[in-house]
Amino acid sequence: MPISSTPSIAAAPGSLLHIRDLTVRFGNAPRPAVDALSLQIAPGESLGLVGESGSGKSVTALAVLRLLSGASASIQGSIRYTAQQGTHEILTMPAEPLRRLRGREIAMIFQEPMTALNPVMPVGRQIGEALLAHQPGMPRRAVADAVHAAMETVALPDPVRRSRDYPHQFSGGQRQRILIAMAIINRPRLLIADEPTTALDVTVQAQILELLAKLREEYGLAMLFISHDLAVVSQVTERVAVMRHGLLLELAPVRTLFQNPTHPYTQALLRAIPTMKTPLDQPLAMVSADAGWREGVLEEQSPAHWVRSF
Repeated sequence: MPISSTPSIAAAPGSLLHIRDLTVRFGNAPRPAVDALSLQIAPGESLGLVGESGSGKSVTALAVLRLLSGASASIQGSIRYTAQQGTHEILTMPAEPLRRLRGREIAMIFQEPMTALNPVMPVGRQIGEALLAHQPGMPRRAVADAVHAAMETVALPDPVRRSRDYPHQFSGGQRQRILIAMAIINRPRLLIADEPTTALDVTVQAQILELLAKLREEYGLAMLFISHDLAVVSQVTERVAVMRHGLLLELAPVRTLFQNPTHPYTQALLRAIPTMKTPLDQPLAMVSADAGWREGVLEEQSPAHWVRSF
């Protein structure tokens, strides 16, 4: 049974992004991909959205930018974004104001750079297109300067020369930095990062997480950080929302979630993370397939710590 809106979660003042009772269903699927989800992000806040594959994390991100096809997806609920000039209901915005909102106010970093980048276009031109989409009359020299500055901000070496190179001439970590440069060149207020470190090795992953933390501090960015890895989320977010099968199971400040995980699914996710103390002669903990908790409702266990009954 879908949860009803909980006022303490759904109506806090000053939210930058306010998702309320978001339900997304594809075709004739037996259950929705996202089921009555309510979340909010304050200006400058970083919220982690975690769960296994198929839990509804990326679908939520695509819904926030209204990138789901109306023909294939049925969307209900509310997604309200508070821009500097007023609050907008994203799900009902006209196409042109929505286009201006994407990229300028809300930007997204996709999971796989080689899929997101055009392989036959120099990276500088691709970064510049993100700027020109919102400032079409900008002089060519000013665009080039902004592109080089964005590349320098994300620590890409020799930006003037490398801006003429193609995606295949960069490493995986550098390509991810290119996507981040495209995302920040318009100085958005909300950054959606959809598993931005999944395909990277541990050393490069740490560098990207450090870069995102630096950009948040410098630009006052709010961030929705999507991942299946709780260890990664703990490094870059202030609150964590745990999802499974489209449902929000637990929502808490990151320290609370790691020190006092309450929902059995959250506990199982944490037990499945190998540590230096994990016995080598025993298998990792398994996540139960039991779905009996689907009938529960969200309850505030302690201040700002919400748990679905089970």
